[in-house]
Amino acid sequence: MKIAIVCYPTFGGSGVVATELGIALAERGHEVHFITYKQPVRLDLISHNIHYHEVTVPDYPLFHYQPYELALSSKLVDMVKLYKIDLLHVHYAIPHAYAGYMAKQMLAEEGIYIPMVTTLHGTDITLVGSHPFYKPAVTFSINESDAVTSVSASLKEDTLRLFNITKEIDVVPNFIDVAKHAHTYTDCQRDLMAEKHERIITHISNLRPVKRVTDVIEIFDRIQKEIPSKLIIVGEGPEKELGEALCIKKGIQHKVMFLGNSSEIDKILCFSDLFLLPSEKESFGLAALEAMASGVPVISSNTGGLAEVNVDGVSGFLSDVGDVDTMAKQALHILRDDAVLLKFKQQAKEASKKFDTENIIPLYEEVYEKATKKVL
Repeated sequence: MKIAIVCYPTFGGSGVVATELGIALAERGHEVHFITYKQPVRLDLISHNIHYHEVTVPDYPLFHYQPYELALSSKLVDMVKLYKIDLLHVHYAIPHAYAGYMAKQMLAEEGIYIPMVTTLHGTDITLVGSHPFYKPAVTFSINESDAVTSVSASLKEDTLRLFNITKEIDVVPNFIDVAKHAHTYTDCQRDLMAEKHERIITHISNLRPVKRVTDVIEIFDRIQKEIPSKLIIVGEGPEKELGEALCIKKGIQHKVMFLGNSSEIDKILCFSDLFLLPSEKESFGLAALEAMASGVPVISSNTGGLAEVNVDGVSGFLSDVGDVDTMAKQALHILRDDAVLLKFKQQAKEASKKFDTENIIPLYEEVYEKATKKVL
């Protein structure tokens, strides 16, 4: 099957999942075409089965904001016709599903009928999509899709609660190639980040307010008072400056490293002992799953889809949003004893296997078949 994937090409979870999906589909023999404004960050290699097409938006002084949706829909039309694309898979309801619908209509005028699958990832529903300005467009885009998937049961429930959806929504969870997280390093170079007697705690996100970065620091502050440890924060975002200021206020700035965006997540997780994700909201929690697959137990909030990923008492612990005292106590329970830590590391890795690529990609292929039959 020839599949066009439309996604954001950034470090965010939706872009990562869409890119990994395309790579996995290509390995299974499908021809995959990524159509976006920049090459996705996880798309390191273009193969005979993987193609990238850049969407360029001409800079017209007439427009206060350049019309990306128009440029994207036009590009989709051109690529579908040029490469005989069989199916559009758009990630994020807006602007991608909206642009996909426009492309479908333009193609239909020429007698070309192509199915569109829309995958909902989270903020397109809970944050952006629920805004009154965008709600009608999001509702329309979802209902006009030939198939719709959400990355968690929690997100599906949110979508049905917030919008008047008439389309069936299939839950197809995010996934990970567990084999790629089976570290082959003989030396994780742990000593670059901490002393031998110190534990290493990690947080990876886009550092937006929803990630509650100050809670990460509050939890770590409680941990480091009882156990020698270091905190590594990976990512860039508006909360970084606030987090740095809090570290200075608490006098722990020498124990906290802000690394910015990194392409060496696997190496960072290799030497991590614990992962913190106390988010206000997580539609799935891909960062938590990546940590688990690397054998890193997770302390997280119990919001959104996190409870579907992080198994309480097995791969880590779940707590209410904002309950930093309980999260710190749970972290200390895991970190104090080497045997307990090893047990949780092993359990985290085992729990991640449920979301292995081999288990999830066939679910997408089933959705593709269903969407194609609807159009035919």
